[in-house]
Amino acid sequence: MRQQNIFLLGSTGSIGTQTLSVARSHPERLRIFGLSAHRNWKLLAEQIRLFRPEVAVLTDATYEDALREAIQGVPVSLFFGAESLDGLMGDAAIDTVLNSMVGFSGFKPTCAALKHGKRVALANKESLVVGGELIKNHIDCENPIIFPVDSEHSAIQQCLIGESPDTIEELIITASGGPFRDYSVEDLSGVTVEKALKHPNWDMGAKITIDSATMMNKGLEIIEAYWLFGLPLDKIRAVIHPQSIIHSMITFQDGSVKAQLGLPDMRVPIQYALSYPDRWPAEVPRIDWSQSHTWTFRPVDMQLYPCFRLALESIQSGGYAPVVLNASNEVAVQRFLDKEIPYIGIAKIVEKSLEHVTSQSPLSVDTITQVDRLARNFATELTI
Repeated sequence: MRQQNIFLLGSTGSIGTQTLSVARSHPERLRIFGLSAHRNWKLLAEQIRLFRPEVAVLTDATYEDALREAIQGVPVSLFFGAESLDGLMGDAAIDTVLNSMVGFSGFKPTCAALKHGKRVALANKESLVVGGELIKNHIDCENPIIFPVDSEHSAIQQCLIGESPDTIEELIITASGGPFRDYSVEDLSGVTVEKALKHPNWDMGAKITIDSATMMNKGLEIIEAYWLFGLPLDKIRAVIHPQSIIHSMITFQDGSVKAQLGLPDMRVPIQYALSYPDRWPAEVPRIDWSQSHTWTFRPVDMQLYPCFRLALESIQSGGYAPVVLNASNEVAVQRFLDKEIPYIGIAKIVEKSLEHVTSQSPLSVDTITQVDRLARNFATELTI
């Protein structure tokens, strides 16, 4: 059995560390060829020593000396700076690029990997949010090279096996609703950073945890599904499912519904993205069918989740609106985490940014980057 060479982008984050856990479980199948991190050089050094990749990248070159000293004697080629990633994606030894980078930073590496014909396991949903129009030519549901790592999109991909996309009536993407699903709109004014970071179901990084609280994350996932599965927006919906057992569902034209279920564990969609079309054994918790279970659903309250509404409006507007949405949200979330703005200020910054930042230039990687920068500057300077 030939090992699959993996270049793992964002190796020190939540998805990255869980990917390495999957790799440890299947050493005969998976080999970590490359690792990248932003500034967590200490954990990256530990991962280099443990997995012995051929290549490692630290995109924040500030810590170059510290990393070099930490891995003295380990045979690995080191690169520094985000710009080095694009060139490395073309290495002939790479079979799969798993992109778990956070935010817009993952966009260019995704484009580079696809340009070089690599299989891409995509946890960086922002790649499709901002660049779906450019990336869509690489999407083929029958012979995929993009494998979503989000549990929701992985569920949809699994439910589509053996089905024709033409028979889909509706995609139903489930959402936990985050920690404030039982709040009133008035309650949101008192939300603190500490409360927002306590997700009831999932253990994730700070940015995606806040996005889950605002349900911006679910809005981004609907945009991602729009590009991945080629369906109009009126055929994609989100529903609140607090238990996070059903990860997504598909209603077909004959009224049948297929769902993918499982206890919340990101190792499952990560492994599926790497094993497709096969299924490998996984040491993850199972649903206990000897016990009673109650699973509930309810519609999304647009007033409680204005970020979700703004995400839907941005993809309906098209053009650069999703770029502005994503960039302003990243800035607003960080400003909230830094306690510069209140929780309800996140949606206000995004909405103002969508109203004021635009471009008439033809869509390209360069212009997307320019609009992203404009939106970040606007969102940074905006007073709430």
